[in-house]
Amino acid sequence: MLRAIPCTLMRGGTSKGLYFHARDLPGDRATRDRVLLAAMGSPDPRQIDGVGGGNPLTSKVAVIGPSTRGDADLDYLFLQVVVDRAEVSDSQNCGNILAGVGPWSIEHGLVQAAGDSTPVTIHMVNTGTVAVAHVPTPGGTVEYEGTTHIDGVPGTAAAVAIDFLDIAGSSCGALLPTGHARDLIDGVEVTCIDNGMPVVLMRAEDLGKTGSEAPEDLEADSALKSRIEKIRLALGPLMHLGDVSRKTVPKMCLISRARRGGALHTRTFIPHRVHEAIGVLGAVSVATACITPGSIAQELTDVPSGQGTQTLDIEHPTGFFTVQMTVTVDNGQVSVNRAALVRTARKLMEGSVYVPERSWSVP
Repeated sequence: MLRAIPCTLMRGGTSKGLYFHARDLPGDRATRDRVLLAAMGSPDPRQIDGVGGGNPLTSKVAVIGPSTRGDADLDYLFLQVVVDRAEVSDSQNCGNILAGVGPWSIEHGLVQAAGDSTPVTIHMVNTGTVAVAHVPTPGGTVEYEGTTHIDGVPGTAAAVAIDFLDIAGSSCGALLPTGHARDLIDGVEVTCIDNGMPVVLMRAEDLGKTGSEAPEDLEADSALKSRIEKIRLALGPLMHLGDVSRKTVPKMCLISRARRGGALHTRTFIPHRVHEAIGVLGAVSVATACITPGSIAQELTDVPSGQGTQTLDIEHPTGFFTVQMTVTVDNGQVSVNRAALVRTARKLMEGSVYVPERSWSVP
């Protein structure tokens, strides 16, 4: 028999996934993970027996429910369903899928629309941090259509502005998890940074690359991937993430000088596939590195490291990701007061996803 589970298929930013009300999924983690693997069709490179798209960017889940803390409207748990392994990870946030959380919560009665733009304060359960999404709600109804274009998504849609509050060190415990602006690992200089997403920055040229390679060419380079993974595994404990062999963090980012007038040029391993763009919080961490004195990113950019509000365009394979940051710098130490950006979202389908009844049964 098959069991029907209510859900919504949505695009959030440059990602796509299933959005569930927490009450509709099993409370037991192991059972929940089996259900989500069945829904997505993992483990299988094509995810042919589920709704996943055979790519990490289309194999994502948002679990949304009433807030468990007084300073937020709702809880949002992000889950990455691994495509080719029977694994579901909660080790990171996802700022792209976050873009759909506000619209979904209004349409499902967790938040009441208020005026032409409704602020939705979201507790990001993965890291215990808070974001505020500003959802367009003219006439008290969520508006998905608009004139905003984001690179990596065709066409235009309504803008969802997102403010991230106090996310520095949210996964690793510090903005610079190793305590240094740069470290030397396996003969490669790196900058480890966590402003909402743990990221390791490496100069592309130090790994024999230009930094402008197509994602599929980087994925095909097995020697490069092996070396990057060796560095990632070595840095896991140093970044206070422990053994990361089965985790989706830290992300590994090849950086080089900007090509198209932005702050920095990037290619991001997430961590084993190469992103066609760049993740939301990954972009925030990279932008933060650009203004951090002593980082390898700062030496490759013309962005000043002074305090105040700055807007940085992070270049990626399919365009730019714009991050606005307000920072203070004291004795060379950067404090991030606010990070803001604009995403879009679209509801694609609403109904039920069907999973075998046995996936819901405790073995």
